[in-house]
Amino acid sequence: MTKAIRIHVNGGPEVMRWEDVPSPEPGPGEALVRHAAVGLNYIDVYFRTGLYKTALPAVIGMEGAGTVTAVGDGVTTVKPGDRVAYAGGALGAYSTQRVIAADRLVKLPDGIDFNTAAAMMLQGMTAQYLVRRTYVVKPGDTVVVHAAAGGVGLIMCQWAKYLGATVIGVVSTPQKAELAREHCADHTVVGHADLAAEVKRITGGAMVPVVYDSVGRDTFMASIDSLAPLGLMVSYGNASGPVPPVDLGLLNAKGSLYLTRPSLGTYTSKRADLERVAKDLFDVVEKGAVKIRVNQTFPLSEAAAAHTALEARQTTGSTVLIP
Repeated sequence: MTKAIRIHVNGGPEVMRWEDVPSPEPGPGEALVRHAAVGLNYIDVYFRTGLYKTALPAVIGMEGAGTVTAVGDGVTTVKPGDRVAYAGGALGAYSTQRVIAADRLVKLPDGIDFNTAAAMMLQGMTAQYLVRRTYVVKPGDTVVVHAAAGGVGLIMCQWAKYLGATVIGVVSTPQKAELAREHCADHTVVGHADLAAEVKRITGGAMVPVVYDSVGRDTFMASIDSLAPLGLMVSYGNASGPVPPVDLGLLNAKGSLYLTRPSLGTYTSKRADLERVAKDLFDVVEKGAVKIRVNQTFPLSEAAAAHTALEARQTTGSTVLIP
């Protein structure tokens, strides 16, 4: 049997159960991966609570790293023995082993270990499309990054700085502000109540061309108010709850703004895009431009405790679950 964390009903961390499930076999186009590490991401909370819908019972989790142990018919992209990682696609990462579509797997470079891979794939590839495609960060830009001490935030601060930007990191505590500054945030703002005023001060009134907001409901208006005319509001997460319906007239009134709600799945839906995004991530990590911090590890069997810590904002950087 395979061990997995399953949910049978939506709810708090207490609904997560460590259970035996039938060991899977790869079908055509699939690979069987034995997990060495599993990534913890806020999207896992959304599926657990029911904000994002999935059929129940379900094994949640969208990111992992490990070794291919078998492949199904027609698989040419990976073979048994390959060290691989993945992010996105079908749920099922909170398990000791799983089958997954082989074209969603990327081979790991020798210089990246399993824990680092599991910590960085979803967060790092999210950061990649945000700074390299949703808004192409350029030398001289000033950008606002919410949750700057979180997994995606720390990566984005470093990557945007590497691309030549000035980074304003928004955090919830002074301790997290220090961490964000250690990871290339030029300025930090604790809390969002005075964000627009602080951005105005820092930029000399120019405001910013882009805000990356993973918090959602609580920070949406502060983010909008921090944008320069024709600026881009990137709402890519709901940590405080979903953003209420938006009157499009607001975008006009605030300076002909743009608003997008992107997802990694769209940006990596094609195999060629997935490979390009992953390669870009591997390159900046291997050259040291982006450092991945695995600040917490939990046994996979204790995933409920990891969720509790994540929702209480007690984690920084990345968290990895070990089968």
